[in-house]
Amino acid sequence: MKTTKVRKRRRGRWLGRLLTAHGVAGYIFLYLPIIILVIFSFNASRYAMAWRGFTLRWYASLFADQAIGAALKNTLIVAGASTLISTVFGTMVALAMERYKFWAKLAFDALLYLPIIIPDIAMAVMLLLFFMLSHSRLGMTTIIISHVAFNISFVAVVVRARLAYFDITLEEAAQDLYANEWQTFRRVTLPLIMPGILGGALLAFTLSIDDFVITFFTAGPGSTTLPLRIYSMVKLGVTPEINALSSMMLLASMALVLLSLLLQKGGGGGIEIA
Repeated sequence: MKTTKVRKRRRGRWLGRLLTAHGVAGYIFLYLPIIILVIFSFNASRYAMAWRGFTLRWYASLFADQAIGAALKNTLIVAGASTLISTVFGTMVALAMERYKFWAKLAFDALLYLPIIIPDIAMAVMLLLFFMLSHSRLGMTTIIISHVAFNISFVAVVVRARLAYFDITLEEAAQDLYANEWQTFRRVTLPLIMPGILGGALLAFTLSIDDFVITFFTAGPGSTTLPLRIYSMVKLGVTPEINALSSMMLLASMALVLLSLLLQKGGGGGIEIA
């Protein structure tokens, strides 16, 4: 019996070590290219993979590049507008799906998850066909509409997750204190679900500034965003300037995602009925 137990313990230790090694190898496989990208963004050499010392001049040159400045402006306009619109409509959709029962709710729920499930290339082609059939001129407006089309689903999912833990008795208590529906929503419901709304908005903003495939299909003249600008620069070869720009976008995306997760875990703040 003791021999059998010792063997099981040894086997368990080896399995644990194997799983740990497998996990570490997986993380290295995923994040090592990102680490290399960031390191070589400080490379003094013009050639991407030939290290010639540490420098910050590639980051400085980004701020002097007018094309990158214009692309950054377009990216912020698209991300800001699409985030604002998708946050409003996504919150409304989440409230409707979580609070009310109506005909074809299951079908609408499946439709809501469709932009999350289907590949980006399929959605990009569908949106391009829609704009072509509606004779819409490709540009900033079509990009914003396209980003709203997929951002609404992500915002709705995040807000619905917040509503799932919502205590409905708080709204009933507010109504018992003679608050009408608007007062109840503004002073009770909205403060409690606000972390979810802000988390969904930040997630939508992150997805918008990082999107390439859908933007590539729906962009027109004068509507180049940062991902499209990086793609055009890569055609001429990978340089430390591209690494620097990609590192800055990576840092911004990670910060926004982290802030979104923190807000989703945060409290709803104070509630005021009077």
